Amino acid sequence: MKVMILCGGRGTRLYEETEYRPKPLVKVGDQAIVVHIMEIFARFGHKAFTLCLGYKGDMIKTFFLNFATLTTDVTVDLKARKAQLLEPQERDWTVDLVNTGINTGTGGRIRRALPQMGNKTFLVTYGDGLADVDVNALIAHHKKMGRIATVTGVRETSRFGVIEPDGKGLVSRFREKPLLDGVISGGFFVFEPEVADFLDDGPLESTPLETLAAENQLAVYKHDGFFRCMDTYRDYLELNEMYERGSTPWSRPPG
Repeated sequence: MKVMILCGGRGTRLYEETEYRPKPLVKVGDQAIVVHIMEIFARFGHKAFTLCLGYKGDMIKTFFLNFATLTTDVTVDLKARKAQLLEPQERDWTVDLVNTGINTGTGGRIRRALPQMGNKTFLVTYGDGLADVDVNALIAHHKKMGRIATVTGVRETSRFGVIEPDGKGLVSRFREKPLLDGVISGGFFVFEPEVADFLDDGPLESTPLETLAAENQLAVYKHDGFFRCMDTYRDYLELNEMYERGSTPWSRPPG
């Protein structure tokens, strides 16, 4: 199944990094976050990608045009102007790089890249979210529900410690950054081609999803596992600290 990744936003809340590069190329550990995201899908057999480009999209094009030499050790013959990889390139992916405009909303980016999906069911996610989602279970749930769209619902972790007062001026319980009640959209969508009828050039998260929900055409796949969006510089630091500790739940193999 083809995978569309939204890579065109400006990432203004991560300006410390996005001043110099688009957010999908910001690194977690030794590789760009977009590569981590692509590996999530590839582990489940989905290796055909369409990247919706916008802000600094030329940098993403250059990255993938030179992907093998940028991600692998190489020997360069300066006189012959040739480079030889010192290890084989194991990623058997195809990557479409589609310019969807600088200021286009996420819904508009999907609409502009729809021709690459071949009028078939397809996957969509954002270029800054990592999760240990079982992608094939998500697809199976989408098919079972029989709706036009399915969104992955995740539980968000509180950024602060939560105090439970006892009503007498004391704390009965303190929880450091617990999971909050309820679910939020974690991306990791499955869409049928008919989603085109609901898209406009604005944000996917506004009119399109609201209308799909109102017409009983939006299903939810609940994911209780790991999810983290690299939205701010603090998120960037936390994800890289996790990587340095060897704690990368988004890279767990299927099953």
